[in-house]
Amino acid sequence: MFLHTHPYKPFLFDDATKLIVGTLPPPRFTTRDLRERDVDFCYGSRDGQLWPILNQIFGLNLKYETTSEAVKQRMDFLIEQKIGICDIVQSAQRIKVDASDLGMKNVTLRNLIAYLHKYSKVEWLLFTGGNSKNGPEYFFRKHIKEHGLRLEPISEEIPRVHEFTLSGNLKRTIRTVSLTAPSGSANRAIGSFVSYKKIKALNPDYTTLQFRVDQYRTFFKN
Repeated sequence: MFLHTHPYKPFLFDDATKLIVGTLPPPRFTTRDLRERDVDFCYGSRDGQLWPILNQIFGLNLKYETTSEAVKQRMDFLIEQKIGICDIVQSAQRIKVDASDLGMKNVTLRNLIAYLHKYSKVEWLLFTGGNSKNGPEYFFRKHIKEHGLRLEPISEEIPRVHEFTLSGNLKRTIRTVSLTAPSGSANRAIGSFVSYKKIKALNPDYTTLQFRVDQYRTFFKN
């Protein structure tokens, strides 16, 4: 049994207004067996699409290499845009050593509610996946249930938007959006979306990556 622990601490700071929330990076980031073009930072897998998506949206000219410069580019961007990262899974056990969310067993979650109390300017949680089993929204729903909270739907159209009210010294409403996962495994799901099919019919060159760019732009640039 492989203990898959998150290799990175949450990337949080006082001015953050949005948090990217995923699960775990591929196991090689935990075992420190990085590959060429991996970046030693959150969502740094060479196979992942989050940074290529943001690179297109913001024109970042990012480097894709295992260097401190590539990491600094991403950190500087996040701070400038007031975007933090706090994946919800701290650790999980795996029989098969791969990056599948469904393969996670005996999952230990981070206390995201505690982080939200501490970082009081956060208004949005940007889930890199939906409510399917072991996805970030799925785990977040379990987590907030323990705190007597629940997500209330705002929009059931993809990407789905919800909100909840965080009580305490500073009572505030926080919204969440379940973005289409920035991984190749989600391409088949995108191909079934009516909105994607309509655009694809008009523009045969339209890709699943461009679909994500268009979707993410709304929530990362607002």
